[in-house]
Amino acid sequence: MSDSVENIESAKEVPQGELRDKVIAAIKTVYDPEIPVDVYELGLIYEISVFPVNNVFILMTLTSPSCPSAEVIPVEVEQRVKEIPGVSSVEVELTFDPPYSQDMMSEVAKLELGFM
Repeated sequence: MSDSVENIESAKEVPQGELRDKVIAAIKTVYDPEIPVDVYELGLIYEISVFPVNNVFILMTLTSPSCPSAEVIPVEVEQRVKEIPGVSSVEVELTFDPPYSQDMMSEVAKLELGFM
């Protein structure tokens, strides 16, 4: 069996929960260039859905609609998730509803930024 066929077959066997954990780990490598905390801990990720055949949907926001990194962060999230072995496709949707607030940050992010 060729390597590409084995990769396709193994991709189908990735449990959705395990793949979701890998997606979160990949997202945690993406940082807002102006804030020293990853976008997951900042609370910018509203939804992560893993659908059959390892299709991933991510609903996210930015710290503000006028965020200077608006063109960069969603693309980087998509690229990092696409790098996960077994992921078939990735769709990142940007929303500003509900609007982002500091209350959405994890305790880790609040500690890192001195809010606790």
